[in-house]
Amino acid sequence: MAEVTRDTILEALKKVRQTDGGQDVVSLGMISGVVVRDGNVGFAIEVDASEGAASEPLRQACEAAIEEVPGVLSVTAVLTAELPTQRGAQSPGQAPPPPPGETAQAGLSPSQKIPGIGAILAVASGKGGVGKSTTAVNLAVAMAADGVRVGLLDCDVYGPSIPRLMHLSGKPETVGGSQLMPMENYNVKCMSMGFLVEEDTPMIWRGPMVMSALEQMLKDVRWGELDILVCDLPPGTGDAQLTMAQRVPLTGAVVVSTPQDIALMDVRRGIAMFEKVDVPVFGVIENMSYFVCPHCDQRSEIFSHGGAREMAAKLGVGFLGEIPLDGEIRACSDAGLPIVLAKPQSAHSAAYRGIARRVLDLCRTAQDSGERRAPNIVMM
Repeated sequence: MAEVTRDTILEALKKVRQTDGGQDVVSLGMISGVVVRDGNVGFAIEVDASEGAASEPLRQACEAAIEEVPGVLSVTAVLTAELPTQRGAQSPGQAPPPPPGETAQAGLSPSQKIPGIGAILAVASGKGGVGKSTTAVNLAVAMAADGVRVGLLDCDVYGPSIPRLMHLSGKPETVGGSQLMPMENYNVKCMSMGFLVEEDTPMIWRGPMVMSALEQMLKDVRWGELDILVCDLPPGTGDAQLTMAQRVPLTGAVVVSTPQDIALMDVRRGIAMFEKVDVPVFGVIENMSYFVCPHCDQRSEIFSHGGAREMAAKLGVGFLGEIPLDGEIRACSDAGLPIVLAKPQSAHSAAYRGIARRVLDLCRTAQDSGERRAPNIVMM
């Protein structure tokens, strides 16, 4: 099989012209973020915001050109549209503010649900290193073990961890010419940028490219019928979080934190972000809440204890439970076997299962109370 490289991809794209008789898309600087993995190709096509919808034939032409390259197994091209303000006064990746008097989410309506998906849950954290992805995986697997139809979307384009945590590798199949089939393990359907790029490949993508990739992983993946889609967001309050909060009909969000003050400061910001875009915050999970020595059974509160519960009470959101700091959770995660399956009788697994059931109940309550309304954010 012929080797597919970035240079061969760019050479093939030079055959695609934006208009008849015009320059090719490579010479115009429209191609960026090219990634190649085992014959699977992905890249972004930058167009003007006003030409976004009209550029779909160009995207298809680019994909068709790459499909003809020997050795290419699949290709995914995404359109990224930037507004003039983004290229000027604002920093790269920063979303432009809406015009005065308009909402920040004019395009989101209650009917904009993703076909086949019941509830969409965001699992977020104010900062990295608090065990958010491990929590998201164990919640998803615990739900699936109870017979719930579950999907798991890895929204961290820069540092995807779901493939390893779910013991998945390889590439997703392409169906219908443009849709991807999710990978599956432990009765959970998964999609991640980690399936499309090499593990050590850096994703040097700007904000609009990340937003476009996330929307396509949501809407151009054949998820099938799901009761809930668990979305593992990257830490913080950046482009990926805003994309999910503003362009996806989220049923609600849970925030994962450790108990110490430095982590809780960021929790406050994360909750404030969701509140500003009218996404219900179901509650806070305190991870690494305490440590029980496996040799003497003595309990130690390494990162303090109870801080997340206190913060939740101050902010008027729920407290969903505590997860201890334990070596077995880490070992199982590294092995790609969630502890709710590896040690189903353990206290840790019971904690995850209890939180999963509470979150499901909250999702059902939110759905029964009516569709999520578009947020009313007015820039003055």
